[in-house]
Amino acid sequence: MRNGRDHDLNVIYVHSHDTGRQITPYGLGDGTPNLQKLAERGIVFRQAFSAAPTCSPSRSALLTGMVPHSNGMLGLVHRGFRLQDYHKHLVRYLNAHGYETALSGVQHEARDVKDIGYKKIIGQLLESKRWNSGHLDDLDNAQHVAQFIKGKHELPYFLSFGLFSTHRPFPNADVDEKYVRPPFPLPDVAATRQDYAQFLTSVRVVDKCVGIVMEALQESGQVNDTLVIYTTDHGMAFPGMKATLYDTGIGVSLIVKPPDGSGPAGVVSDALVSHLDVFPTLCDLLDLPKPEWLQGQSLGPVLFGDKSSVHDAVFAETNYHAAYEPMRCIRTDRYKFIRRYRAGVVSANIDDSDSKTFLYDQGYTDMYANETEELYDLHLDPSERINLAHSPEHQHIRTRLVNRLQQWMVSTNDPILHGRIAKPPGTIVNTVDCYSPDDSRFE
Repeated sequence: MRNGRDHDLNVIYVHSHDTGRQITPYGLGDGTPNLQKLAERGIVFRQAFSAAPTCSPSRSALLTGMVPHSNGMLGLVHRGFRLQDYHKHLVRYLNAHGYETALSGVQHEARDVKDIGYKKIIGQLLESKRWNSGHLDDLDNAQHVAQFIKGKHELPYFLSFGLFSTHRPFPNADVDEKYVRPPFPLPDVAATRQDYAQFLTSVRVVDKCVGIVMEALQESGQVNDTLVIYTTDHGMAFPGMKATLYDTGIGVSLIVKPPDGSGPAGVVSDALVSHLDVFPTLCDLLDLPKPEWLQGQSLGPVLFGDKSSVHDAVFAETNYHAAYEPMRCIRTDRYKFIRRYRAGVVSANIDDSDSKTFLYDQGYTDMYANETEELYDLHLDPSERINLAHSPEHQHIRTRLVNRLQQWMVSTNDPILHGRIAKPPGTIVNTVDCYSPDDSRFE
């Protein structure tokens, strides 16, 4: 680390499901005080983005430092997708460099956790069959994690604490639905208010777990020797969010708290950041060599004030979720360009919910679902409602972004350049005409 530390750091990596930026440090009232305290002791990246707005591809991108079409995770693990090479997972890398690696709760990069290589499992692993009680399991696991943190450690550790919350199904609401306002692009009606109140209840579970972890860290005396990272995989599981390339889909929370006294505290950064940057950043902060496969950039220069940003653009993609819906995008500080490779809304890629039912009963559709190109001015149109792809005044911007996106796709050997990406053998994929991911029509 930059302070000349002569011993290794611990890393606590806390990650929630489908949370987007719905926490206090990003403007969500006072509902997550523990995450706010974490933010005040570290740096909040206000413009952080996932490499993919679906679960396994996003998490695998962060933990390999490679985009999904490079690491092989084109869809969901529980539907049969997998990494091409698990030796490129961060856990395997840290194992090789003398770390004790531990997991509690959720991972979504392998059907068999043994493929990843964690040396220790803490509490219980949360699998899809347990998700109806996931928020309760999160709180139970938090206590096991606290015991681990306060225990004796012969080696520096990397602890991955995966929270089921805020994945569906949500717990019963302990937030009064009469006084909540659903976020854009949801309408403010009874069905969405109730749904969002349940989401907010789930967010509070995330916050309680973070509080338990941070209290244990303080009590352990390791707060000066431990790096804490909090993030989520992508946007919320509501229509127009998760599984889209709009900011409501790829925008994520990312808070990095260095060891006390050795880095920024109470800092907010507007730097463009990708989840791909986490792996190389850890390499720098832990004084480890960067493996050659990494596609992101270290955020060290931003953390220590040497630079205001390390990117002028970030990229994201979708391939398979419940069904095939390939898209690519480039996002700069001001503009976003999205390319769709098939037309129409893929309803199976929208999680079932009361909000979805209400919107479909009203004739829901994505207004640009039949467009192959979308271009947005994010300064003048942060809601991404006015498609400028065909605007004569914006063709120079469109051309620049198209060329830049093409260069990225070529440089990363994107298979979509050669046509439809074939479904890997043994994977489970819904047909695009399915309404629900639980429908039984498959490719």
